[in-house]
Amino acid sequence: MDDNRIKLEKLIAYGSKEAIVQNLKDAGCGQDTVECCITCLDCGKKAELLERLEKHRSGLLHKVHEGEKQIDCLDYLVYQIDRCQFEN
Repeated sequence: MDDNRIKLEKLIAYGSKEAIVQNLKDAGCGQDTVECCITCLDCGKKAELLERLEKHRSGLLHKVHEGEKQIDCLDYLVYQIDRCQFEN
């Protein structure tokens, strides 16, 4: 193996490729992303791997922010309803 190639075991101290795949799946990565990441690891493409992981992370963070906005909307609605006097 040449110096430019990153050995899987040295890059991530997970112990097995299966553990890395499981971590990616647990992180919500789809099959295409998992396969791309494993290919990057096997081929020593560290920069491409990190770029792919950052892209997935950004997508997850975007979903979190959308959820926060939705919660804020609901909180505001609950606040407005709570302030309102309803006649039964």
